[in-house]
Formats: sequence, structure tokens, C-alpha cells
Amino acid sequence: MLPRWLTGPILWLLAGGLAALGQAPWGLWPVAIAAYGLGILLIAGARVPALAGWTFGTAHFAVALHWMVEPFFIDAAATGWLAPIALGAVSLGMGLFWAMAGALGAKLGGAIGVALALAAAELLRAYIFTGFPWGMPGHVLIASPALPSAALLGAHGMGLCLLLGLGLIATWRPVLAAFGVAALAAPFALGLAVAPVPGPTADAPLVRLVQPNAPQSQKWDADFMNIFFRRGLEATAAPREGAIALTVWPETSLPELVEYSQDIRPIIAAAAGDGPVLIGAQRFGEDGGPRNSALLLTGPEGEIARIYDKHRLVPFGEYLPLPWLAEALGIGPLAAQLAGRYVAGEGPETVEVPGLGRMLPLICYEAIFPQDVRRVERPRAIVHLTNDAWFGDGAGPRQHLALARLRAAESGLPVLRAANTGISAVIDARGVLVATLGLNEAGHLDARLPAAAPVTPYLRTGDWAALAVILAGLGLLAVAGRRKAVDARRDRA
Repeated sequence: MLPRWLTGPILWLLAGGLAALGQAPWGLWPVAIAAYGLGILLIAGARVPALAGWTFGTAHFAVALHWMVEPFFIDAAATGWLAPIALGAVSLGMGLFWAMAGALGAKLGGAIGVALALAAAELLRAYIFTGFPWGMPGHVLIASPALPSAALLGAHGMGLCLLLGLGLIATWRPVLAAFGVAALAAPFALGLAVAPVPGPTADAPLVRLVQPNAPQSQKWDADFMNIFFRRGLEATAAPREGAIALTVWPETSLPELVEYSQDIRPIIAAAAGDGPVLIGAQRFGEDGGPRNSALLLTGPEGEIARIYDKHRLVPFGEYLPLPWLAEALGIGPLAAQLAGRYVAGEGPETVEVPGLGRMLPLICYEAIFPQDVRRVERPRAIVHLTNDAWFGDGAGPRQHLALARLRAAESGLPVLRAANTGISAVIDARGVLVATLGLNEAGHLDARLPAAAPVTPYLRTGDWAALAVILAGLGLLAVAGRRKAVDARRDRA
């Protein structure tokens, strides 16, 4: 039999790892719910709740985010040695949020306190230091019937229901446990109550998503660039069952800098039958800094009707949060094909597409931030241009797709997702996959544009409702704890 000092950490690690299995590609949400419940119990009963929370969180993020090592092996000789260091640092760093939650929650009120503090920590993690809302408790419900409830609750509301419900059940008090079951069931009940959207009509605009399937190790190789560009052109020019209202190429698909693309843009326009094309590109701005952009091309010459610059850059990929440390180690941003540090755009912006209206372009990483959809005038659809070749062909691309589904369900907007190596997809306004083109396939995907749903409650309120419930709950626990302490001192006197 294992000694108690070893049993605890093993269970913390096991619970954290199992909780991560609710994320894509596994989607084992019942396992994840049970594991979160076990984790809350273990943290609340631990001798050092902060250590229990840290261990639980570190194991969770190490499993959920294991795909983060993939970019380091694109050039394994130069950066492969950094892969375990990066995953370890990220897992331990994200786990610190859960360590703080364990310490605060256990002090305030056992399992309920831990559950509320974990929900607070995840909300904080989504916003602080530019935020990283990936691998969150609410995300395990994307694979479940509860996904449509995101229209009312958002990811944090779904996660709060899950965690608070488990915390209430863990008290083993019948009345509180009953409330816990109700909270846990709420996302599922709301998911069933949210009305599905009708499928696209026969006269809905036809859109085409292009997937050239360029492996990242070859994407910028001079011997292969023309091959991938020709694939994109062939996909764009493929036979169609009607006029294409919009053709979408993935992130950084243009093989030339925007400044030198005057000869190839007419070729793209001709392949598209002179219809509008939204294509990922790179350019240097007026200040000389490189930018990751999306171009709207129109007309027979492929005129640049609009340029959108990515405003959320990937840490360590497109910029270095600690440049002095990176310089000391002799490394640079992993995704920096251009000289200099990438410059962020001004913020989310809609693009007016002739014949379609406003569309919201999101480039790669930007699709994980729900708050950006709320910052613009409501578009007709979200267009997600991404290059998931960086993430390999395992969990990373599938988790990214799952988050795009969540954005659709939260906002009530369809999503058109063009991914370099996949998974390209058309997603309806409730997060349902209408059509997909799988990983490591070259080709195109044609689909009718799904209709948007009415503006969702979540889109109106954002995460304020979840924050209010969390703060109210923590406040009540603090007041109850203070009263209990006062009564204890009075009894001793």
C-alpha cells in the first residue's frame, strides 16, 4: 500500500490528466466531469490545497496542451530541444492559476469555495496578460449536447455550472447536492431548449474554402511553394454548381509579399472567375514592421479592396514576451518568416464583401477569443483563416476546430473556416459542423452559407454574468466564514 504522502499526489495527477480527456480530440466529457469532481474533492481535503491545485492543474494542461511541442519540431535540429521545456513551463505556469484557486477556495469554504475559485481562476486566465482561453473546463462540453447553451452561458458560464455543480454535490449535504445536480444539468437542459437553426436554403450564397495542404516544413521552401500555390489555384478554379459568392484561402497563402503580388493577384482572380477572394498574406506596414494579414481581392485584376491585419499575435510564435531572454538563448519567434518583429493590427474589424455584406475575419489564434466578436458591428458570418500545420495532425487542429464551433454557438453566427492542412469546415450558428474537409487533404469545400441566428444573450452580456455569480458566491462564503470565526471566538470567550 502506498504511503499517504505519495497517494495524494498520484491522485492529483490522475484526476488532472483524466479531466483533460474532455477536450478534443477525445471528447470524453463524462470522464472529464467525474475527474473535475474528484479534483475538487481532493483539493478541498488536501493538507496543502495550493500544491494539490497546482499538481492537478499542471497534469491537466500537460495532457490538454501536449500538442504545443509540435511547432518546435518543424526545425527539430534548431528548436527541438525547447519542446519539453516549453510544455513544462506552460503547464506549470497555467497550473499556478489553479494553485491560487486551491489556496483561496479551500480557505473560504471547502469544495464549494474551490469550485468557485477555479471558475474565477479560469476567467482570469482568459483575460490577464492578453489571455489564453484554451483547454478550459467549459470546453469539455463542446462535444456534448450542452454546446448550444453557449448562446446563453458562454464558455465561462458553462464551466461555472460544471464546477459549481460538482462543488455543491461534493458537500454530501442533500439540499446543496440537489442544487448541485441542477447546476450541472443546466447547460444540458438549456442546450436542448435552444432552437436549432434551419439549414441553408437552396438559394443561399455558395462559398468555397480552399485547402492547399502545405506541410509547415515545406510551406516556404522554394522547391515546393509553387506546387502549393498551384494546388490552391486548381481548387479555386474547380468546377462549380453555381456562382461562388466568396472564395477563402487560408492564413499566409499568398506566396509573395503583398507589395510584390501585382502579377499573381490577377491569376487568383481569374481562377475565382473574378469573384471576391479572401486570402491570407504577409506584408510590411508603413512603419516597416511585418504583418500577418487578410486581403479581400475583387475584380479581374485582383484589386485589393480591403486589408485586415491580425491584431492578436501568438506568443513565442509571432512575438516574444521576454525578448531579452530569447536573445540570450539565441532564439526568435517560431513563426517569423519575415525580418523584424510582427506588428499587431488595431483590433477586430469587419470586411464588406460585395454581394454578402459584412464578414468578420479572424486569423488563426484570434478565433479563441469570444470577446472580439462582441467588439464589432454584427457581421453576417465569421471567416476563420488559419494555418494549423504548425500544430501537427493530432489534438491541436481538432481543439482549434472545436473552439471555432464554440464561437459559432456563442455568437449565433455561422463560421467559414479555411485551414491550410485542415480541418476546413462550414459551421452553422449553433456550432454544428455542416461540411468538413479532413486533415492532410488537398482540395476545396463548397457549401451554402448557413443563416445567422438572432443575437444571442451571451453576445449581449459577455462574461459579466458569470463574473457576477462567481464574485457573489465567493463573497457569501467570505461573509459566512467571518461569521463562523466570530461565533467561535465568542464561544471560547
